[in-house]
Amino acid sequence: MKMMTNLFSSFDPSTSFNLSLNWLSTLLGMVIIPSMFWLIPSRWNFLWIKITMTLHNEFKILIGDSIKGSTLIFISLFSFIVFNNFLGLFPYIFTSSSHLILTLSLALPLWLSFMIYGWFNNTIHMFAHLVPQGTPPILMPFMVCIETISNIIRPGTLAVRLAANMIAGHLLMTLLGNTGSMLSMIMINILIFTQILLLILESAVAIIQSYVFAILSTLYSSEVN
Repeated sequence: MKMMTNLFSSFDPSTSFNLSLNWLSTLLGMVIIPSMFWLIPSRWNFLWIKITMTLHNEFKILIGDSIKGSTLIFISLFSFIVFNNFLGLFPYIFTSSSHLILTLSLALPLWLSFMIYGWFNNTIHMFAHLVPQGTPPILMPFMVCIETISNIIRPGTLAVRLAANMIAGHLLMTLLGNTGSMLSMIMINILIFTQILLLILESAVAIIQSYVFAILSTLYSSEVN
């Protein structure tokens, strides 16, 4: 039991003072932003502008030009998640995006606002979404049930996907790291090489999961128009 407590202690929001001060790591991304945007434009600045412009062009195609600047909310969402995911890869920094509290707090309000907007403004369009085109009449009641369930679980799947991917990688790295003290010199070198590869993989996962969260949110918003 002691081993399991130590293994999951990196995901514990409370500190030695019995306060949830670890959640402050969520705001650490704000420390990175000022130097990037307010000092002389650097390579990082140009890189970030390139990323945001690419995302803007992609999201604009999905959403359409109905509301100007509507892509900004999804670019901000991507930025917030990618900052948290990356900060979680540094030692002694709490990964807030590995908790369902944070991921559900992002997914649920977005999904609820899309649903409320869609059902109030485009009711017929929303009803039409419940029955895919070309469905035989006998299957229509089943399709309505399936589509309704798939719609309801969307915020849950968004939240769980992000949290589970963050937890899985961190746990694997922790488990491998804990075995280091019991290995020979040759095995330690192999372990370090494996950990570096895992770190590269986790960096890719951090970006991919942020992009998946943002692009799926954009797709869900495009369905209500």
